[in-house]
Amino acid sequence: MASKTRPPISRLTDRTWLVCSVIDGSNRLVATEASSLTIFFPSSTRTQWPSRPAYLCAFRTPLPSSLDSSGPSWKMSLVSGPGRGGGGSPDQQELFVQKHVDYIRSLDTRRDELEYWLTEHLRLNGVYWGLTALHLLNHPEALPRDETIAFVLSCQCENGGFGAAPGHDAHMLYTVSAVQILVTIDALDELDRQGGKEKVGAFIASLQDPETGTFKGDQWGETDTRFLYGALLALSLLGLLDRIDLEKAVSYVQQCENLDGGYGVRPGAESHSGQVLTCVGALAIAGRLDLIDKDRLGAWLSERQLENGGLNGRPEKLEDVCYSWWVAASLAMIGRLHWIDRDKLAAFILRCQDPEGGGFADRPGDMVDVFHTVFGIAGLSLLGYPGLNEVDPV
Repeated sequence: MASKTRPPISRLTDRTWLVCSVIDGSNRLVATEASSLTIFFPSSTRTQWPSRPAYLCAFRTPLPSSLDSSGPSWKMSLVSGPGRGGGGSPDQQELFVQKHVDYIRSLDTRRDELEYWLTEHLRLNGVYWGLTALHLLNHPEALPRDETIAFVLSCQCENGGFGAAPGHDAHMLYTVSAVQILVTIDALDELDRQGGKEKVGAFIASLQDPETGTFKGDQWGETDTRFLYGALLALSLLGLLDRIDLEKAVSYVQQCENLDGGYGVRPGAESHSGQVLTCVGALAIAGRLDLIDKDRLGAWLSERQLENGGLNGRPEKLEDVCYSWWVAASLAMIGRLHWIDRDKLAAFILRCQDPEGGGFADRPGDMVDVFHTVFGIAGLSLLGYPGLNEVDPV
């Protein structure tokens, strides 16, 4: 690998798959090598590079499926940037629809960037985020349907669950994204090729704790109300809610309620807007919104709005455009969306977009990414922004 523009490389042997990447000052790959035997380290300083500082990154990982020529060729990247939110005027009220469509479509072209490889553990989630944003923007045709289906199916494991990418272990969160994607593009019947809906439902049901009613994320046992909500969401979309003990799941959610009206990741945990969405959403799916103290929860959620119009996840934290979804959707489900200043929130969301390159950032001045893009657009949809498809808060 040594050349006039690369530092000499020293080698140490290892017996696990490794990916080694030389990165330049713009976080672009100068060179990359996958090896089952070798890990590389620079034996000289960065100053030998001709123009920009550079460094070498080596990390243990299974050989990324994206480096393999087999399998589906289209995949979603979670690379951030290059644009930043807040590039327009402070009073910008226009949503740059085509810019955002083009931005999402471009994410598969950035495989020469380090972040592409470091975010493979979120690949399937990224497909869902990009696809959902495009559907809300009324451009469902912008991503290739057949290749999307092929990629989703390539992520399914023998136990019926789905991993983040081919070769990854199955997990509740990726399984939920897979089901959501297939439902969104009307391709749920494609599961029949690989064991059908029942196999997926059996995987999800196997993760419920029979004692408490909550759900594990995978076989290793971590529990979180995100997983409980995801289980109910996916099973409801599959028409298989009868495969679990729904009453125990509802009881567990009730135990997660705090004195301030919010909900945490587990009983006794701090209230957080993201966990509020998961618990309220789970109760909505179970038909038990009657168990919520709507005024008390609505008061806590409405207090998440800051002077600049943005929403935060808990007290004393910064605003973030993703809470335009977590907070606003929760308020919508309990009929209290009118308790926040909708115009100020919409203005904040629009200030987070990059009007030139597309995409949304967490707040003005930060780099855009597909995660904040979908939740910014979903927040605008909840607020009734013209031209967007209506989103279901559940």
